[in-house]
Formats: sequence, structure tokens, C-alpha cells
Amino acid sequence: MKTSILTSALCWLIFQSAHSQTAIPIPDTLSGNSITLTMHQDSVQFFPGQFTQTLAFNQYAYLGPTLILNNSQNVNITVNNQIGDTTNVHWHGLHVSPSNDGGPHIMIMDGMSWNPQFTVLDKASTYWYHPHFHGKTAEHAIKGAAGIIIVRDNNEALLNLPRTYGVDDFPIVVQSAQLDSNNQFMPFGMQDSTVFVNGVRANYGYSAYLNVPAQVVRLRLLNAAGERTFNFGFTGNMPFKIIGSDGGLLNAPVNATRIRVSPGERYEILLDLSSMNGQNINLMSYGSELPMGVQGGPTMPMPPGNPPMDSPLNGVDYNILQLNVGSPTSNPVTSIPSTLVTVTPIPAAQSNITRPIEMMAINMMAMDGPFFFNQQLFDMERIDYYIPIDNTEIWELTNNTMVAHPFHIHDVQFYVLDRDGNLPPVHERGRKDVVLVMPQETVRFITKFETFTDTVVPYPFHCHILMHEDDGMMGQFLVVPSGFTGIDDNFVLTQSITVFPNPTSSFLQFELPENELVSYRITDMSGKVVQKQDNFSGNTIHVSQLSQGIYHVWFRSGSKYYSSKFQKQ
Repeated sequence: MKTSILTSALCWLIFQSAHSQTAIPIPDTLSGNSITLTMHQDSVQFFPGQFTQTLAFNQYAYLGPTLILNNSQNVNITVNNQIGDTTNVHWHGLHVSPSNDGGPHIMIMDGMSWNPQFTVLDKASTYWYHPHFHGKTAEHAIKGAAGIIIVRDNNEALLNLPRTYGVDDFPIVVQSAQLDSNNQFMPFGMQDSTVFVNGVRANYGYSAYLNVPAQVVRLRLLNAAGERTFNFGFTGNMPFKIIGSDGGLLNAPVNATRIRVSPGERYEILLDLSSMNGQNINLMSYGSELPMGVQGGPTMPMPPGNPPMDSPLNGVDYNILQLNVGSPTSNPVTSIPSTLVTVTPIPAAQSNITRPIEMMAINMMAMDGPFFFNQQLFDMERIDYYIPIDNTEIWELTNNTMVAHPFHIHDVQFYVLDRDGNLPPVHERGRKDVVLVMPQETVRFITKFETFTDTVVPYPFHCHILMHEDDGMMGQFLVVPSGFTGIDDNFVLTQSITVFPNPTSSFLQFELPENELVSYRITDMSGKVVQKQDNFSGNTIHVSQLSQGIYHVWFRSGSKYYSSKFQKQ
């Protein structure tokens, strides 16, 4: 009898937990000129039974605080690594120098700290931060090491918009993940079935909700999923206004009932709830409306040998977040401006060069990759492009795979010029740093590389499906001073080579595949050419006259280019 009662009680508790409603937390904010983030290990009981191992920042067990920054502000950030593994942190969307960017070449060893310092040069918008250590980006980010960044500026401050954080202005971080039978995250799992909103489970009997006032509210939508695209909309096709994309506000609000948001993208929307006091609506993802090939749309037939991708979330509509509408605040925003800020895209005629980027796969029918750019997997030692400072460029992205890829570039915001020769939708005509490129589609964007140069630490560009990125769908570029090493604007490094002895006190030896005359340049860490020779023969370069330090040597042999780094003792 006791066993029966205990079993019944346990079943009741499980039933209750599986049909629970949970208010999503609104992360605390950090602001000011000095900010400390400590990444650490933790655990959360997302499911009955075993706790899920997570990563988080500061006092949180999952995700991290929201950083509030102001345009022109000088910021000093200390990132402490306490996760038991090497990692880093990337400030996604912010225009900072490569050494502050947190790309793959920045490594924070376990127990160590990193101290980026920069001036905020970005327009008011929603950005975010997450790890970017190559090969472990998916693992670290999906475990929860991520957070929102809100940048404010004077132009946005003049507009009558909701901006009281957590009252009428809400960060909405949406993720999906696959967990194994022990309730642990599977970073490379493609059968993701659990949806999270601000770290709260939002499906399979769980319901996440947010209490909002009966007035105009602002939702900052971030897709922080590893691979899933969300097609956001509200029950009853309730209309909303799109006011901002990745890198800033739009010219004017855009009417919408749907907004497709791929991994890494952010959109800000306004919802007028003035007449809905006491009612509720649901933020949904309408996956049934996504085309095949978008991870989130209908599951594609899998060729033999491919891993399963048949997530129960694919191609269906499901609830993300319930909005419970209550009384308005004492000073509500009740109208939406008809205009916002002046957005001035760069004319295509100003471009100095067009760079073709082809998205490819070893097997063009493969759905799981590995995928890559221009026939090459990522190589930390290869620089794909040397871009002269102040170059204005068109990047032409052609997707020759069966899968849609969200393309992200560090350093800059860009303007989408066209999709297969057609103008992009109005909400994609603002500043962006991620664009979803559909299968067999060509997307062109234009951008200007300005402010920062570095001849050693590169910026990456990559697919923001994290498993694709970790598998090698990434390239990198240096923004270099004008006239750097005398190499033309189309310079593409053929490969890295080894010079020896390294370190050296007097000479370097090298071997090139071609037996031709070469030209070489040696540059210091600032990019200054300190030694050079054209029409050089032999395989020994004397460097005894150089000061102690780290240098780069660059070779040109025929139409090919090579590079190596060495230490002068």
C-alpha cells in the first residue's frame, strides 16, 4: 500500500513538473566603464532526474547578465575563465580591433583572464556575446555561455520608444538543443527538440511566460540556437512593427506578421498591446512556413549514411513564449513613431572590389557537412584575404549546398544589396552582420573596412550554424595598412610555410615548392616593412640586424604567396 501511494505521488509530481508554467527571468544588467565577466561551470535541472551541466557568467547558472553600453564610451572588460577548459568571448556585432574581438586566435586558458579595452563605436541596437574558441564554439555556447549587449546612442534616445529595461523593453534569447538520455547537451545533435527562452524550457508540457503592460512594448529577439532558424509571429497573426536589425534601427518601422531569424541574427520589434489588458497572446515559431533546406523547416530526405536530422520541431508550428498583458505603467508609450533614424546604405558604385565566396560541401547532397568556403576548410594559419584599410567591398555569397547558411562577418556591419539580383525585403535593408543565404541562392552585400588594422591577428567570417563553423566553414582576413608589403588588393595566401631555425639570431632558411626567383618582405608586429628584397635567389635570409621580437616574413613566388612567423632572439 505504501509503495502504491509513493508511486502515485511520484507520478503526480512528475506530471505537475511536466505541465508547469515558468516566468522567464530578465537578466540583471552590467554597465559602466569597468565590467567583469566570470565564465564558470554550473548545472540546471531542466528535466526530472539528472542535472544538466551548463556554462554561465557571474551569478547565473545558465546564460549571463545583459551589458548596457553607450556609443563613444570607453570600456574595460575583464573576462575570467573558470570552466576547466580553454575558451574566449566574442562581442558579436561590435566594431572593435581584432585583438579585442574575441575571435579564434584569442585564447583564455583555464584559470586565466583576458582584458579587452575598447571604445564603443556602434549604433544603438542589440548585440550579444558568446565564446568563439575554434572547435568548441558549439559546446561552450550551447551549454549557456552567452548574453545580450544593448548599445544606446543619442539618436535612439530622441525617439519615443520603449526603453525601460525589463518593464517595456525585454531581451528575448531563444535557443533550441538536443539533450541525451542523461540530460546532457549534445552540441552537434541535429534532432534538437527542447526550446529555451531566457534559459527557461518552453515546450513539451512546459510553458514560458512574460508579464507585459498594456501599451507598446519592445522585444529584442536573439536567435542563440546552434542551428535552428525561427519564424517568429504571434497567435491570430497579430501585426507588429520591425524597428531594428543586427546593427541598428531602420529608417522607419516595417509592418509584419512574421520575422525569420537565423542563428546569430537579432531583430527588434514593437507590439502594441494597449487594448489587450487582461488578455494573453503567444509568440510562436511558424516552422511550417519555412522552406525545405532551412534548418527549422520540413525535414529533407536523408541520403544513406547521413546522421538523423528529423527533429520533431522541423516544419511545425510551436509556442515560444506566452505574453500575459496586465495594467499599463504610469508613463506608457502608446504610439509608434512613423520614422526612426536615417540609414544611408553604401552605393554599389563605391566598391573597390567584388570578392566571390562560394559555399560548398564535400558531397553536394550532404546535409551535415563538412561545409566550407571556396574549396577550403578553415586553417588557423591561412589568411584568406588581405584587405587594405578603408576598402569598400562587395562580397558575393553563392550557396551551392542543399542547406541554408547564416553568413556572419566580424569587424563590420554590412548592407544587403540583393538576393539573386532582387532587392532584399525592407527589414533587411538596415545594418547587418548576419545574412541567411538560401540553397542555390546568391546574396551580395557591401561594406567598408575602416578604423582598425592588424597585420597579425585576423578577423573571421563563418557560417553561424555552430557545428558548421566548428567543422571548418570559416575563413579569415587581415585589414592592413595601405601599401602593406606592396601586395595587390587581390592577394590571397597560397599556404603557410616553415622557416628555420625558429627562434633565430642570425639567419632564416626556407623551402618553397617552386624553384623560382622570389620577392620577400619582413614586417614587424605593427605591419611596418623592416627588410625586403625582390628577385631574390637562394634559400637563406640574414636577419642578424633585426631587433629582438616577433616578425612575419612574406614570400611571392610567381603567382603564389607564402607566409611564416618567426622570433628574432
